[in-house]
Amino acid sequence: MRAAVLQQVGDKELDLRDDVTTTDPGPGEVKVKIKATGVCHSDLSTMTGVLPTTPPAVIGHEGAGEIVEVGAHVTGVQPGDHVVVNWTPDCGTCAECLRGEPNLCMTFLFQSFGNPRFRIGDTPAYGMAGCGTWADEMVVPARGVVKVAEDVPYEYAALLGCGIPTGIGAVINTAKVRPGSKVAVVGAGGVGLAVIQGAKIAGAATILAIDPNESKHPIAEQFGATHTATLDTLDEAKGALTGGAGFDYAFEVVGKAAAITTAWQSARRGGDVIVVGAGAADDKVELSAFSLLFEGKSLKASLYGGCDLKRDVPIFVDLWRAGKLDIEGLITRRIQFEALNDAVRALADGEVIRQVVLFD
Repeated sequence: MRAAVLQQVGDKELDLRDDVTTTDPGPGEVKVKIKATGVCHSDLSTMTGVLPTTPPAVIGHEGAGEIVEVGAHVTGVQPGDHVVVNWTPDCGTCAECLRGEPNLCMTFLFQSFGNPRFRIGDTPAYGMAGCGTWADEMVVPARGVVKVAEDVPYEYAALLGCGIPTGIGAVINTAKVRPGSKVAVVGAGGVGLAVIQGAKIAGAATILAIDPNESKHPIAEQFGATHTATLDTLDEAKGALTGGAGFDYAFEVVGKAAAITTAWQSARRGGDVIVVGAGAADDKVELSAFSLLFEGKSLKASLYGGCDLKRDVPIFVDLWRAGKLDIEGLITRRIQFEALNDAVRALADGEVIRQVVLFD
């Protein structure tokens, strides 16, 4: 089958092959025929080494498809079911799961670094984040898929696996944005636009999109931003919109220490700063001890939007059906498997919001 393989971390291009195979699904595992997969910035971060993986690795983690085979003891899904891939499946028994924080479960994710589910000839190959959605098929734990209604197009369902839950979940689950609030969003990429949509859905009165690339500003407004600013005009916007006090909630959706600092400076005293972007381990944020205490701000992490996909995917589908969640607008272009290296380049150059690979 076809698969996009990262041979070595740091490679600029992927090895687009047609001779890759999957393992057979074992007990508690399923095989998924991928129908659509997104090209997410986390995929690029994996290629560059910002996010860890075990090479050779099939890239991709944001996908949707059809169950084609199930292993022993699998219940809840069966061949023919349409599913969203959950790249952080919950085991149900670890401390995080028992505390009701399934998005923090690392059980299956840790196992994936030593559990190859692909082969290139006789060479074992791994899946990014235990997935590998840039392939015709993949094998994952049954808890790593969430059944989705058949009326949801596969390319929409794919985005329900990462970008949308990460962004909207950060608003609804992590920040719990209140109606009438003032919200700032640092970064107007794909996930940033999902945060903006989430803030609009939550009833925020003011939504400021902050991005140095002014070409993204009209797009942010399309998704619900009431105002836009560059880094150079941020202070002016903050003064005009909040009287200089700052925003109730400030979301960082870039994955850079500098962006976290910008979000911190944008929030009011007693406001919430929510870190959504996936940054590098050596990218340090510097905040003074005085500021941490006396400004009264809360710094919160929002891994995977604090989502439990089993609970939240049906909610996102209902929002889409109600016309409150624009998924189509997030898709810049639909491409074929053979265009993946060009898609990676376009993502790195900031030319696109979301590209979706269609396998049929």
